[in-house]
Amino acid sequence: MADIILQFPEGLKQMALKEAKKCNDALISFSACYGACDLAIEEAKAVGVKKIIHFGHAPFLNADEERRIKEMGIEIEYREFPIEMEFEEVLEKALKELKKFKNIGLVTTVQHAMQVEKMKEYLEKGKTKVFVGKGVRTKYPAQILGCDVGAAQSIADKVDGFLYVGGGLFHVLPLSVLNKKTLLADPFSKQVRWMDEDFERRNKKIRGRSALLAESKKVGILVSTKIGQFNYRLAQELKRKLEEAGKECTILVGNEIRDEQLTNLREFDCFVNTACPRIFEDFDRIVPVESVFLLIQGMNK
Repeated sequence: MADIILQFPEGLKQMALKEAKKCNDALISFSACYGACDLAIEEAKAVGVKKIIHFGHAPFLNADEERRIKEMGIEIEYREFPIEMEFEEVLEKALKELKKFKNIGLVTTVQHAMQVEKMKEYLEKGKTKVFVGKGVRTKYPAQILGCDVGAAQSIADKVDGFLYVGGGLFHVLPLSVLNKKTLLADPFSKQVRWMDEDFERRNKKIRGRSALLAESKKVGILVSTKIGQFNYRLAQELKRKLEEAGKECTILVGNEIRDEQLTNLREFDCFVNTACPRIFEDFDRIVPVESVFLLIQGMNK
């Protein structure tokens, strides 16, 4: 009987067989994996495995989530995948763009978190003062997630803008809610660019979903059973608030949120998302929690 399940995000699944050969008897989860919030709990329970080794992410769970997993008798081991990079070239370009900024906030991903102090030292070789914060769910200073920009939020009142060092847009886009100038410095392409247009598109989408919710009569509230995305209490609270606002609300529970599943739920005018806060970006009828509070605030004025 296997003792361990190995779990990989999509970008690391090519490592799966190699890592499995290092274990005496390990299973590999082939399910989609969207982040540290998305653990292979159902797979482990189904086959009686007591340990999950989760690759590519740092510890994420809060105390309540850890307690629930412990009660199931399952152990979680996170194995991070740090990427050592040559950052001098791209940071030099960033400094030229940031020359008018006296105070900047530095944020990055878990892959580059071990180099934050070196990056900070390099950026401060001139007159720039660099601030580093810490998020709620993140393990490292300066680390941000697609669902936790607390590292930036905790220092937002001290800085003129932010420098994000990392590839892709997934982690940096949520900084749009802080209304601060943000420069992306990609250590892989060695390119830098301002995020103004991307942020405006995202904020416009959030405002648009508030309008959709205001027009909707029948609202579905989505609850994911993924261990790190499970927000049933929040769903109940939102249901109460929206019913007070005259909406007809129903809570829907499932593991994974997909377009084809929601398409067939035609009686609902829109869906409020309590799972991964990034999901709304890919679905026209999904409303983020921020839009609910915007609606409630508008009605209370």
